[in-house]
Amino acid sequence: MSTNRVGKQSISLNNAPVIVSSACVAGKKEGEGPLKHTFDRVENDAFFGKKTWEQAESTMVTETIERAIKKAGMQTTDIDCLYGGDLLNQCIGASFGVRKLNIPFYGVYGACSTMAESLSLGAMMIDGGYAQSCAVFTSSHFSTAERQYRFPLEYGSVRPPAAQWTVTGCGCLILSNNAEKRNKVCVTGLTTGKIVDLGITDANNMGAAMAPAAYETLRTHFVDFCRKPSDYDLIITGDLGYVGHKIVKDLFKKSGVNLNNFTDCGLLVYDRQKQGVNSGGSGCGCSAVTLAGHILSEMRKGTYKRVLFAATGALLSPTSSAQGESIPGICHAAVLEVM
Repeated sequence: MSTNRVGKQSISLNNAPVIVSSACVAGKKEGEGPLKHTFDRVENDAFFGKKTWEQAESTMVTETIERAIKKAGMQTTDIDCLYGGDLLNQCIGASFGVRKLNIPFYGVYGACSTMAESLSLGAMMIDGGYAQSCAVFTSSHFSTAERQYRFPLEYGSVRPPAAQWTVTGCGCLILSNNAEKRNKVCVTGLTTGKIVDLGITDANNMGAAMAPAAYETLRTHFVDFCRKPSDYDLIITGDLGYVGHKIVKDLFKKSGVNLNNFTDCGLLVYDRQKQGVNSGGSGCGCSAVTLAGHILSEMRKGTYKRVLFAATGALLSPTSSAQGESIPGICHAAVLEVM
């Protein structure tokens, strides 16, 4: 029996799905950052015209998915399945955002790794012949995340240097096996992450909590595919920020490997020096808008031919933190190639 399994934790997609379109919508602060020209729309109203921040996030989800489908020249009826999630309890940003679309939906939760997780599941669904077209998406909103995980905004708490700023944004990709692959960006390989927990308990230092998982997934990926970092034009993690990014580079350096082509979505989406975001960006929307906007744009222009996209997640909750639990990390990786 044939198998797509490669090595210990990876999958080679023999019928690699094409990313036929992408869309991303971002908030005001993101629209003031270095990637502002890669977003489809920047909304200056944090409420997106709604009464609550949670409704705003769901509105952002709906708009982004509809934009991606329209850019693909498709209708909602052409999409066989949706994969997506967010940071909120019961994934209400995603589920409320797709409820009027009338498309079969798998709600996914991997914290800030959700974009890579959704992308992986959608790509496998198409590669296995179980769908022809899928939409994969992820969102986050600064104010909804602050309300759930930290303090009310009115409290005005001081952020420590290692803290990151949750991105208000949503990214969506349309995957299909009904498109010409030549000169198109395809998903060709996946590495599924494992839970890695080294005992970090500081919820204001997500980068340190997620970095070991990123290191393990990247290291396993190179072994499974018999590749080295230089086989990629770009290696980009989800939202480790300055602290986590440095830890991963140091871990590889100690093992004799220099990641010279390595960056992080949390370092790209904001200007750390000018925008007061401390260690950088975070949240499901961080990797989602960076992938759907900047990364795919550069691949379509020919800047990059092969990219390793590895989104990271801190799997904590307010309850687990209050009970003194440590913060488990995870990282899922996807290979994007121009065929």
